[in-house]
Amino acid sequence: MAFSNIEDSEKLDIIDIAIVNDIYFDTNYAYKETFKVLGDEENEERLFNIKYVEEDEARNLLQKDEIIGYMILKEDGPQIVVQNSGIDETIFKYIVEEIIQEENIMKNIFVERVEKVIKVKPEEGNLNSFKASIYKEVLEKSQEEGANIQDISNNNLSYTMIEFYTLIAMTCLYGGILGMVAINHNLPNMSNTGKRVSISKTSKGKLVLSSLLASYLVQLIGLLLLFLYTIFVINVDYGNNLPLIIILAMVGSFAGLTMGLTISTIFKVNENLKTGIIISVTMFGCFLSGMMGITMKYIIDTNIPILNKLNPASMITDGFYALYYYDTLDRYLFNVVSLCIFAILMIAISYFSLRRQRYDSI
Repeated sequence: MAFSNIEDSEKLDIIDIAIVNDIYFDTNYAYKETFKVLGDEENEERLFNIKYVEEDEARNLLQKDEIIGYMILKEDGPQIVVQNSGIDETIFKYIVEEIIQEENIMKNIFVERVEKVIKVKPEEGNLNSFKASIYKEVLEKSQEEGANIQDISNNNLSYTMIEFYTLIAMTCLYGGILGMVAINHNLPNMSNTGKRVSISKTSKGKLVLSSLLASYLVQLIGLLLLFLYTIFVINVDYGNNLPLIIILAMVGSFAGLTMGLTISTIFKVNENLKTGIIISVTMFGCFLSGMMGITMKYIIDTNIPILNKLNPASMITDGFYALYYYDTLDRYLFNVVSLCIFAILMIAISYFSLRRQRYDSI
């Protein structure tokens, strides 16, 4: 709930600016059309609230802090006048610089087309008659030759998603507590049920497996409740890869379950201490994966990469990042396979640990 609307206060407000509406601006197509789009009041995502005024009025508006700055076009190019240095002023300056670059591209293409027309039809009258079509062609060509940036990231790009991903990872690893409870009920030194199990004729393997499957089912129900809450209550947008996210969470839950199983079989302590160990391991893993600070994962990946390669919480969150930022599934599948290997390794350690356990008396 704390993270659900954390970025709303960081959205950019509409920036109040002024444009000196003189002959230079009125006859400059590039600036006129660009600011027309950026200041369109019918566009909910418009960037500027623009006042078209005389230079004296623009200066007065700036002095009264009713605008952050104004632009005036001169023969040698645009001039931006501001009083302060901040984010809004920087955005205003950046937009103007982009327009300058686009304008230069259009001028070069226009000159090239005019030269071709003159070679074919040097009469001035013919050139004037083709001006409209040439200018239209210039606009189309400039759009084609301009830098084409393809956005392949999900439309839910948000740094707070890192927090939600580590939350899911923590939920998955807390399944280790269910794994611990499941195995404790089959250990003769941990419960009366375990004593009866140890002397029963029923296969110990079947009893342990059935307990683990039951715990895994409970863990999946908890995971389902988490997804339902984050999606429908606090409106977290997981993008277009929700099925793959759920699959990764299911695999991560199984890995967390086996981690609890291993801790329960290795440490010969009471249930409270085992619970404390599982919680400590889980929280430390989530800390390394970025839950308490989104830069921590980057620090670990940069300086001690092997640590996060062995950290199941990092495997889970890294798998989410792969779906979030990349257009291929290679890294996602690598993390899914890594979690499966981790789970198999935990089961193997638990199996051999259980086989070596002997009791003189219970």
